[in-house]
Amino acid sequence: MNRQHGFTLIELMIVLAILGILSAIALPLYLDYAARTKNSECLNIAAGAKLSVAETAQDRGSLSLVTATNTGYAPSASEYCAPIAIGANGVITARTTTGSGSVTFTLRPTSNQGRLSWTCSVPAGTSQVLVPAECRGP
Repeated sequence: MNRQHGFTLIELMIVLAILGILSAIALPLYLDYAARTKNSECLNIAAGAKLSVAETAQDRGSLSLVTATNTGYAPSASEYCAPIAIGANGVITARTTTGSGSVTFTLRPTSNQGRLSWTCSVPAGTSQVLVPAECRGP
């Protein structure tokens, strides 16, 4: 009896076609994931600024008294994030530096019975694929 050893050419071509289709789908999704991860680093760095704003608002008694100078926050940058800025009323601006996938996040605090809540927003027209879940609109 004649036994077959190895794969036929058609079987190998089918495997290559399946791999090509899978890589055509997976590669763009992975690139979006990588850009979103780099952008979320900026939100992690902004956590220190959020803490400074919260402490200053508690100490001064109002968000309207929070400024960049009285928080004592020293802006820091990373490979993917420009220095964090604290504005009037404790509004925090974080801008990513990832090139074409850069995003500017605005974190706005609101005070409710001594508790601070944060609202994250991005400029209109920003690709939601690049925005981490905590800052995506409804």
